[in-house]
Amino acid sequence: MTYAQVDDVAARLGRPITEPAEVAQVTAWLGDVETLIRARVPDLDALVAAGTPTQDTVVMVESNAVVRMVRNPDGKTQERIDDYSWGLPANPHAGTLYLTDVEWGLLEPGASDGAWTIRPYARTGNGTWLYPDVWVPAP
Repeated sequence: MTYAQVDDVAARLGRPITEPAEVAQVTAWLGDVETLIRARVPDLDALVAAGTPTQDTVVMVESNAVVRMVRNPDGKTQERIDDYSWGLPANPHAGTLYLTDVEWGLLEPGASDGAWTIRPYARTGNGTWLYPDVWVPAP
């Protein structure tokens, strides 16, 4: 079970999420974003129990990532109606679940945004890098 729930996403979205298909999609996205978080912060439960980050922080981060998907699932940056056209950004995260650097900083203890900060991303074992900063362990 994820920290954030459909009601948390609805509160941040500013509207109810009641249609069964949308509830199922939001629930799946919440599970996906928690999987991304746990891939990078495997001891999330222990950290939350210790209070860094707080449960409210994890709920906020998970909810905000899903709200981005609900509002713009394709990652469109522009759309025109006459002679229809639409555009996708050069951003590799567009149309996918992702956490911003600020959100990762809220979740990772000791993370810093200083000019001379070194944050190694080395992981042991088998796995795959989804993005330059997201590693997922092999099943």
